[in-house]
Amino acid sequence: MQRMFRSLTFLFLFVAGNTYSQTQVLSKEEAIIKTLENNYGIRMSQNMVEIADNSQSILNSGYLPSISGLAGANYNNEDINATLQGGEERVVDGAKTNRYNASVNLNYTLFDGLGRWYNFKQLKEQYNLTKLEARETIENTILQLLTVYFEVARLTENVEVLEETLETSKERITRARYQFEFGQANRLGILNAEVDVNNDSILLLNTRQQLANAKRDLNVILNEQEIPLENFVVDTTVTFITKLQLENYLQEARQNNVSLLQAESAINISDYAIKVARSGYLPTVGLNGSYGWNTANLPATSFVQSSTTLGYGASLSLSWDLFDGGTTITNIRNAKIRQENEELFKQQILLEVNRDIANALGDYENKRIIYEVQEKNVLTNENNFERSQEQFKVGQITSIEFRQAQINLINARTSKNLAKYDAKLAELQVLQLTGQLLNVEF
Repeated sequence: MQRMFRSLTFLFLFVAGNTYSQTQVLSKEEAIIKTLENNYGIRMSQNMVEIADNSQSILNSGYLPSISGLAGANYNNEDINATLQGGEERVVDGAKTNRYNASVNLNYTLFDGLGRWYNFKQLKEQYNLTKLEARETIENTILQLLTVYFEVARLTENVEVLEETLETSKERITRARYQFEFGQANRLGILNAEVDVNNDSILLLNTRQQLANAKRDLNVILNEQEIPLENFVVDTTVTFITKLQLENYLQEARQNNVSLLQAESAINISDYAIKVARSGYLPTVGLNGSYGWNTANLPATSFVQSSTTLGYGASLSLSWDLFDGGTTITNIRNAKIRQENEELFKQQILLEVNRDIANALGDYENKRIIYEVQEKNVLTNENNFERSQEQFKVGQITSIEFRQAQINLINARTSKNLAKYDAKLAELQVLQLTGQLLNVEF
């Protein structure tokens, strides 16, 4: 038993000595900044926003003309037997013909039934939707980050509780040995104390391992590989928003909830899609222009031996599909149906958001009450443990009763830690549903 105790104590001291050397505090703000900069999911969502931004630019709108350049050369070598006016015959062997041309052409759509205009607006609304999708990704990632961050904080506080417990158990061994040496107790008291120290050491080692695992999870979200696990700790301070703030957030939830905003953006996109389809009823007016150069060297049989032209031309065209076989009618009908589906989806999202906010708010209020009860429970158990410790020192209670008071205190403190972070995570859920997760300090 003593050999096991010495082994566990040595292992605990070795781990403790290597865990808390050269530590630095990773604040919540710093963790969020690192996540926004490094997290792969957030970076991919930002790339999608950049793509949408490129798509909504004037370069992709159809409002700019197309300009093309053409150039060509032609060479012919022929034997020609020609009869000229007046009956004269002329034979030319190896008659050569050279032609060269170059031109710059412009094509521009002056009017396309406003389809281009509404398509441009649709691209801008798609950009807005993509930004909302990126915001949702950021919110989910930050919520995931804080969930893991607070788990690290909870386990850190649990480690502190278990370290205090282990120290108390070690002092109990020392006291038991003195009592045994002076004949005030038998060896059973020492053995019981050693068993409790071993159990406390094992529990502490397991909790330290859980803490290391949680830190690795945190590093994955941060995409941070530079800081070793043993070189950073987290901030265990937790503050809650005021009741007045919460009420204001709840009142503005429908205007700020990201899911509802996405549904509204999708409706706008479908509305523009209807207007784009309707543009098929109207004509298309186009402008074409060119500036060109042509030169030719012709054989002797030609009326003109050589020619060169340089000039420009322009034309205006109108195209109107009086009937396109029903394609435009079908596109409009389908676009209206899709818009109706988007409206129905928004109503469904609204019901779900209202339910989720009510559930999250009830869960938050319940967990705040539990946290307050657990705080009082810790005070009660601390008083009970202090009195039990005094009674144990004077021999008024047994080691079993003292150990029970110690276990009750451990459970009360760890339960309070759990209740504190559960309440904070419940608050974060409310903040996300009301669209305020990225607007508050943690």
